[in-house]
Amino acid sequence: MQHLAIYDMDKTITAAPTWTRFLVKAARRHAPWRLGLLPVVGLAGGAYLLKRLDRAALKQVSHRLLLGHSLGAADLERVADGFAAHEAEHGVLHGARARIAEDRAAGYRLVMATASHGFYAAGIARRLGFDDVIATQAQRNASGHILSLLEGENCYGPVKLRMVEDWLAGQGIDRDGCHVRAYSDHVSDAPLLAWADEPFAVNAHAPLRTLAAAKGWPLLDWR
Repeated sequence: MQHLAIYDMDKTITAAPTWTRFLVKAARRHAPWRLGLLPVVGLAGGAYLLKRLDRAALKQVSHRLLLGHSLGAADLERVADGFAAHEAEHGVLHGARARIAEDRAAGYRLVMATASHGFYAAGIARRLGFDDVIATQAQRNASGHILSLLEGENCYGPVKLRMVEDWLAGQGIDRDGCHVRAYSDHVSDAPLLAWADEPFAVNAHAPLRTLAAAKGWPLLDWR
C-alpha cells in the first residue's frame, strides 16, 4: 500500500500567506512603478470580500496589476526561485519542518497541494523535500511568456480535491490502494480533509476548529 501525505502550503507550512508578498517582490524587481497600484489591489480584495470577485478573478487581477499581462518565463522564474529560496529558509514553520521530516522517515510520499501559483510553490516544495506539487497554473502565450490568466482552475476548495484525484489517476494510483494523510489550516480544504484517511487541522482558524471538533479531526499547532 502506498502512503501519501498531502500538505496545504500557505499558513499550514508557511507562517504567512505568500501570494501578495511574491507579487510585491516581483514588481519591485521588474516594474517598481507598479507598486503604486497596490491600493487598487486592495480595492480588488475588498471586491472579493463583498463577493463581487471570486478568488480566481482576484488572483488574475492582482497579477495583472503588479506584473502586467505577461512576463518572460526566464524573468519570472528567476524572481520565483529567489522568493522560494528565501521562503523555504525563513518563512517555514518549525513544526511543519518536523512533521514533513517525520512523514518522510515513515515512508510517506510527500505532496504539496496549494492554491498558490506553481511557478514559485514548486521551488518551495523542492527545497523542503516534497515529491510532487499540485498547484494553480498560469497560462503561457506562444512565445512562452507567463500570463496573468489561469490555466485551468484555481486549486482551491472542492477544486483542490478534484485536482488531487486527477493527479492520482495520472500517477496510476488507486485510491483504495493508498493511505492518505492531509494537512490544512483552512475550512476551504474540508473536502480534501474529509476524503483523507487521516485529516489534520493545522494552525486552524475558527471555522476549521469548529468543523474539526464536530468531525473528531485532530488539531495541530505548528506556530
